[in-house]
Amino acid sequence: MYIESVPNRNSPPAVLLRESYREGGKVRKRTLCNLSDWAPAHIEGLRGVLKGGTVIAPDREAFTVTRSLPHGHAAAILGTARKIGLDTIIGPEGNRCRDLVLAMIAARIIDPGSKLAAARALSPETATSSLGTLLNLGLVDEDELYTALDWLGERQSAIETALAKRHLQRGTLVLYDLSSSYMEGTHCPLAHRGYSRDGRKGTLQIVYGLLCAPDGCPVAIEVFDGNTGDPKTLAAQIAKLKQRFGLDHVVLVGDRGMITEARLTEDVKTAGLDWITALRAPAIKELVKGGALQLSLFDERDMASITSPDFPGERLIVWRNRDLAAKRAHKREELLAATERDLARIKTATARQRQPLRGATDIALAVGGVIDKHKMRKHFDLTITDTSFAFARKTATIEAEAATDGIYIVRTSLGPEVMDDAATVRSYKSLSRVERAFRCIKTVDLQVRPVRHWLEGRVRAHVFLCMLAYYLEWHMRRALAPLLFDDADKEAAEAARNSPVAKAQRSPAAIRKQTTGLTPDGLPVHSFHTLLADLATLARNTIVVAITPDRPLTVLTRPTSVQRRAFELLDLAV
Repeated sequence: MYIESVPNRNSPPAVLLRESYREGGKVRKRTLCNLSDWAPAHIEGLRGVLKGGTVIAPDREAFTVTRSLPHGHAAAILGTARKIGLDTIIGPEGNRCRDLVLAMIAARIIDPGSKLAAARALSPETATSSLGTLLNLGLVDEDELYTALDWLGERQSAIETALAKRHLQRGTLVLYDLSSSYMEGTHCPLAHRGYSRDGRKGTLQIVYGLLCAPDGCPVAIEVFDGNTGDPKTLAAQIAKLKQRFGLDHVVLVGDRGMITEARLTEDVKTAGLDWITALRAPAIKELVKGGALQLSLFDERDMASITSPDFPGERLIVWRNRDLAAKRAHKREELLAATERDLARIKTATARQRQPLRGATDIALAVGGVIDKHKMRKHFDLTITDTSFAFARKTATIEAEAATDGIYIVRTSLGPEVMDDAATVRSYKSLSRVERAFRCIKTVDLQVRPVRHWLEGRVRAHVFLCMLAYYLEWHMRRALAPLLFDDADKEAAEAARNSPVAKAQRSPAAIRKQTTGLTPDGLPVHSFHTLLADLATLARNTIVVAITPDRPLTVLTRPTSVQRRAFELLDLAV
């Protein structure tokens, strides 16, 4: 049977239900019903049934969405990982441990948590995104993730070597800095009491050092015992650069607490490396005291190059940050005034008529509390007896300290023909890129802490996993910068500064984004977190159609303009 439309002169065509049959060797047709009075929708429905379709009962839905998972953020992260070749660096294709490591890296960016939480988020029945589906992981349990983490730890050396080959070359700058994180539990052999950069005094710590390329891209990370001093970690990094990475000459950039005089003599110079670091405050004061540094140099400029017999064969670039000098002077005066105010109360207590404060020990304890609070002992002369107390400012000491406010001295083995003064100062200040990496790894994005692993190998692998997550995020941020509050025009920002010593400036384009909240394309500006949340609303839907219930369909929601632009910037297909 079929439906045929028959012309009817000046009247609407007749819609007939017909069937074909054979008679006497000829094909004939006959009309079974006139459908001309039917509604067009009913006619098309009957036409579909005659062509093999299925009739859907009135109380039954034509299609049903059986699952809807956040998808866009997972697709963007995995797509970027594959585009930059991170997956091939981690391991060969078809290796389940490789895919599980990729999943943990992506999960660390999407929603940092424990391995148990990651296993639940990846498994089909409890999935919180399409990440597990995109990697075709199937059912995942935490034991598998621990196995994959152990596998990653064994491959750390090879992966770091591949990253160094990609981002470090002979003669390049290498940025190195150190941080620490507190531990949970008491059984990890790496955990020791030490200086807590998290402000968690009395907790067990681990220390880790991060090597970065000049642009801040992370290359390698190493975990040390929690009571390891900063300078003691330097020898391991030099050996890594020279032996594992095969770089016979690089310029190591480290802060003044890291590259000390002893480390320069015993490690850096003997390895044949050049370096850029800075002098500590006592050395600066000695230069001023000895006359090698004339503060009058900065009456009309903020940077000068000097030499000193105390540092043979080195260049010393002195620079003064006037804004910082004013800030420190103001802060010091506030602390001096507060100390005087509290000490005056103690002096009054010793001189009052009723129940005066007596005894050198009790007076000293009260004074010690004030000194410990404001940290201004070096600027006061204190006289304590059993019956009296007196104090006075050390004017000469205060003036000597004020003279070096905002003064920094960068020391380097590089000659001016290799790197001029301004470039040398910029190179030292580029350590802020490593500090930015630590902020992302520790708090803002990836949350390496609290560390709940106890086995030494897993602690190292966990920290390395977080570094790889930051490596991936670093590439995403750079590509997505036009949509983020990040400054995408570094050259214009640098041109806005009249000196490398001056405070960093934002480019005009970044200022417009910040003030208007819109990109030049008229799209809303995001932080990295809010952009990932926006991408997550691009959902992956599983749909069952009533006429083909055994063949579910996968349909993505239509991307918004922001989502489409994000995938364009990442050079990925939506």
